[in-house]
Amino acid sequence: MNVRSLLDDASVAESAAVAAGRALLAVRSALASGSENGHEVGKLGDQRSHALLTEILAEAFPGDSILSEESADDPKRLQSERVWIIDPLDGTREFGEHGRTDWAVHVALVRGGRLTEGVVATPALGRSFSAADPPALPPRSGGLRIAVSRTRPPALAAEVGRRLKATLVPMGSAGAKTMSVLLGETDVYLHAGGQHEWDSAAPVAVALAAGLHASRVDGSPLAYNRFPAWQPDLVVCRPELSDIVLQSIRDASPHP
Repeated sequence: MNVRSLLDDASVAESAAVAAGRALLAVRSALASGSENGHEVGKLGDQRSHALLTEILAEAFPGDSILSEESADDPKRLQSERVWIIDPLDGTREFGEHGRTDWAVHVALVRGGRLTEGVVATPALGRSFSAADPPALPPRSGGLRIAVSRTRPPALAAEVGRRLKATLVPMGSAGAKTMSVLLGETDVYLHAGGQHEWDSAAPVAVALAAGLHASRVDGSPLAYNRFPAWQPDLVVCRPELSDIVLQSIRDASPHP
């Protein structure tokens, strides 16, 4: 049976992300009472999720290229019309820490150089978010909150937070941080210092589909399926805040 004839890109992406999420929960549960440390648990989770995602995508779309955190990059993908960009386990550190929920599975598709599909699954919360059917943005209330990395919060975020009188909210996983903006738990996600494309491709696809602003910190568009597969910086925020956030970034950035 030709799986591709039965399922569209968005359906396959969501099914794959959810299936990988279930596999990760099983890994976490099976090792919860063992002697493995967090690093070992995360490594096994990465491997299991990668194997499952690539198997599903290769079966459904055998002619497509795949860019994954867990495999060597193939520059030939630059000539491919369709490239899946996946992060089998975004937030490996958090996955290996008991009780944390801020880790995710990312599945995105670039077609003809454009980001066209994206799914972020947050298995520990039992949720998945698809660019094909994103939730509506909730009303904003309270003071501004900026989601930042737990381990490498950029100095830029601290300065922007000071200028906007915003609270910094540390958490893992770029997917979890982006979805926190989508759900109204934070208002801005700001990252500087570089990320791989698989860190942000799926979250950005969902964010844009939901009506959030997503760009480089200078306001220029984000581009995917490049070589090397690297994004220098990223800002995601509610659309009504984009002007003030980008202006605060400009004011906070060093000038030549």
